[in-house]
Amino acid sequence: MERVVAVLGRGVIPATTPILRADDLGAVRGDGVFETAHVRSGRPWLFDEHLDRMARSAARLDLDLPSRAELAGLADLLCAQWPADTEGALKLICTRGPEHGSGVTCFGTLTEVPDSTRAVRRTGLRLGTLNLGLAADARSAAPWLLGGAKTLSYAMNMACQRWAAAAGLDDVLWVSADGYLLEAPTSTLVWLEHGTLYTVPQATGILSGTTARWLLDHVDALGWHAGERMVRQDELERATGVWLTSSVRGIVAVRELDGVKLADPAHTDTLRDLLGFPA
Repeated sequence: MERVVAVLGRGVIPATTPILRADDLGAVRGDGVFETAHVRSGRPWLFDEHLDRMARSAARLDLDLPSRAELAGLADLLCAQWPADTEGALKLICTRGPEHGSGVTCFGTLTEVPDSTRAVRRTGLRLGTLNLGLAADARSAAPWLLGGAKTLSYAMNMACQRWAAAAGLDDVLWVSADGYLLEAPTSTLVWLEHGTLYTVPQATGILSGTTARWLLDHVDALGWHAGERMVRQDELERATGVWLTSSVRGIVAVRELDGVKLADPAHTDTLRDLLGFPA
């Protein structure tokens, strides 16, 4: 199965059906929010956490979302059409709607996790760094920069990933203007150091990763501690293991950063098992 599409108020529709008007502000200005959840055994994982984050993102944009029950119902419609034994990616999108309209446009898609994503779980990632052009604390002091909000304005994120592909890399890590590693365009950075699994503090304006948060909340099952701290590249190069986490990839080992080989992350399979993702 390639794709299931559903529109709030209309139900499941043919995947090729037009949805957006030409003046929809989600299309012409990137004005809207979205969430992507991993579908396993026919249900979206951590769905409540994704809806919580969607609500926070919408509040930052002063965007009125449909009710939580309506969003959950939309997800149910999609999952009801999906084979339970197929790994999927469920995306909910809410735009501000037509420029002269009277409400949001809300729809969802459910697609199969591609082979390339499953392959990278096994092979790991080669990353480069790109300067974000902002100090690590700039976004927390400037809410209009929308740090930490998951909006439709992803053109820069995709440009960074295209740069990585052109450079023969798999992805990038953003670095603040004052030299701290932050996050990847669609993933959260975590690393293991002296028995503590760390991620970057939310005060930097990074997106709060649902998968990373769940992982840090449960690493005590492995006998580890969880923490947040700022990190520079030379420190990361000395870590016991470095990973990127995201809703659909799960957890993927970072094997190289700016041409420097990182430590072989021996715990990748253990962490993936803890998260419940297939290899």
